[in-house]
Amino acid sequence: MAEVINMPRLSDTMEEGTVAKWLKNVGDKVEEGDILAEIETDKATMEFESFHEGTLLHIGIQEGEGAPVDSLLAIIGEDGEDIASLLNGSASEAAPAEAAPVAEKEEPVSEAAPAPVASAAIPDGVEIIKMPRLSDTMEEGTVASWLKKVGDEVEEGDILAEIETDKATMEFESFYSGTLLHIGIQEGEGAPVDSLLAVIGPAGTDVSAVLNAPMEATADSAPEVAAETKAETTENTSAPETPVSDGQRVFASPLAKKMAADKGINLATVKGSGDHGRIVKRDIENYTPAAATAAPVEKVVTETVAEAPQQPTVQVYTPVGEEMVEEVKNSSMRKAITKHLGASKFSAPHFYLTIEVDMDNAKASRAQINNLPDTKVSFNDMVLKACAMALRKHSQVNTTWTDDATLFKKHIHMGVAVAVDEGLVVPVIKFADQLGLTQIGAAVKDLAGRARSKKIKPDEMEGSTFTVSNLGMFGILEFTSIINKPNSAILSVGAIVEKPVVKNGEIVVGSTMKVTLACDHRTVDGAVGAQFLQTLRAYLENPVTMLA
Repeated sequence: MAEVINMPRLSDTMEEGTVAKWLKNVGDKVEEGDILAEIETDKATMEFESFHEGTLLHIGIQEGEGAPVDSLLAIIGEDGEDIASLLNGSASEAAPAEAAPVAEKEEPVSEAAPAPVASAAIPDGVEIIKMPRLSDTMEEGTVASWLKKVGDEVEEGDILAEIETDKATMEFESFYSGTLLHIGIQEGEGAPVDSLLAVIGPAGTDVSAVLNAPMEATADSAPEVAAETKAETTENTSAPETPVSDGQRVFASPLAKKMAADKGINLATVKGSGDHGRIVKRDIENYTPAAATAAPVEKVVTETVAEAPQQPTVQVYTPVGEEMVEEVKNSSMRKAITKHLGASKFSAPHFYLTIEVDMDNAKASRAQINNLPDTKVSFNDMVLKACAMALRKHSQVNTTWTDDATLFKKHIHMGVAVAVDEGLVVPVIKFADQLGLTQIGAAVKDLAGRARSKKIKPDEMEGSTFTVSNLGMFGILEFTSIINKPNSAILSVGAIVEKPVVKNGEIVVGSTMKVTLACDHRTVDGAVGAQFLQTLRAYLENPVTMLA
């Protein structure tokens, strides 16, 4: 009896998952406990093991694709077992909902949203590649660039395209070998998840049945359907289609049309490099008019006054250029960061306190510690340790506001802001007040490294009670941060600088560092924040007290 494996919920906040990598292929034997795939959640990439034995009969979500929790992930059963009923049952549910609008209204079909293709129209050996769900919040993807062209040979593992999601631009690799027969979404175009992205199969295969059979709209058929409707019903009026000399219309992606309209380029004069001669973003970017614009003329103005010496020649230069604006869609990660920080900034009344810390003793202590064998401590490690110890004495700062009560955390979990390619993550050092400097340093290095490689676990980024953000390594002297909810405060750490300071009535060269504490005024008052900073300064200016 075949077993249906659904997309698991691997974290408490996970709504959708993306298959980062399949470790088993269709036809492989699977033992209970074998790792089936690596699944990317909203927080980390995790291994997912099988709880069943048998043969992997079907993969429902390809590598790089995402789907909601409980979606069909795979089917495991006896070798050769018929699973058509399991597959057709899920496919038939979505078909009526998609077909209804086409029957009821004669609305133009969007070129950017090809309809899904039914499996019944797929010839033997032909594989349909759909727009993958590459992040948990991704609803639509945009093809940033194609690395393969129609007619190219594709090997399993080759990178087909770069796809821009709502979080990042990611490489999408092929899980099939064959010839790229069709490209359904052109460069610069966007389409919903599960739209027809590409078709791969044996060279020379006629894929017209795949493109036309199940629905009346695909990436190539959409323009013809749209052309039969009245022009006034078309909502996209930013770049009207321009007929060419032979009476046929110009095929171009929506982004290419918009760019051409902004630049005043006649699409009929542009040669398309996309599938079937379609004009795409790069064609507009690389467009050169047939007749070059004449070079700017230098106007020479010479004025003379009667009975006066000749005035110097004035050369007037007329600058010539083209105003350009590039529209870049907001990524998913940026949207998530905006939503999280916006909720904090606009709900928590922030105020900021800044102090300057004498770091001479800290520099000397760090140099001595790092002279020990196999020991490496950074200034950031010292700041984290000092904050953890200061929180012991100022529990009001280690709190969380709720509508009904203020939660005083008896444990101290330090969040460390880490910049990654896709945005910002905050790994958490648990019970930091119980760790020594070298232990904190090792923990930060491990967590930050795994965060950048997307191997960090979800629970390692949860539960912070206080956060530290350090931009000192970039030469930033002073800045303010937005509180990382549900914390009540965050510390912004600037660079250590050498400058003249007054010590014992004399001006000497000293090393100082500015730190700024952002506080939620609902839980932390000004005096409480100031006392916390005084304690923090005492620890940093006398590092030996942190070793006690």
